[in-house]
Amino acid sequence: MPIEPYAVDQLISAKAIAARVEALAAEITEHFRGTDKLVVIGLLRGSFIFIADLVRELDLPVEVDFLEVSSYGNATESSREVRILKDLRGEIEGRDLLVVEDIIDTGRTLRHVLDILATRHPNRVEVCALLDKPSRREVDVKARWIGFEIPDKFVVGYGIDYAQRNRTLPHIGAVRFLK
Repeated sequence: MPIEPYAVDQLISAKAIAARVEALAAEITEHFRGTDKLVVIGLLRGSFIFIADLVRELDLPVEVDFLEVSSYGNATESSREVRILKDLRGEIEGRDLLVVEDIIDTGRTLRHVLDILATRHPNRVEVCALLDKPSRREVDVKARWIGFEIPDKFVVGYGIDYAQRNRTLPHIGAVRFLK
């Protein structure tokens, strides 16, 4: 299915993202201070750049693992069907977890992930999301740490894609379709 022509308008600069990641890491480090080893779980694929930058800033012993979940495919709207494409490799029972999400939109994906993780009996689970679109929320789910609250725009960059394009932009941009 071909994608329609579009442009990308910068919404959040690379400099603003870097400063916010540093601040988030300081807050997370303080919150988890004393934790034996924090398991940081990135939700692929959109979070991979964010999680890499975030864990480098944490002043804690960490283990990194990933879940790959999908609810968009190549579309700009969620299919509302959440699929687990890659599961965790490590055990999380009795461990402290930080789930790192690129964007909370409807909340369905994150709710599904948190429900799955709860069945594995972690000690505690906290969530850090780079972006939050509260105006689109359909499911009651919250992140303890939010990088930026954004308006209801389809965004790309800093790991987030549209049909596998624009992940490598250093900033967050709003997609503007050209009709």
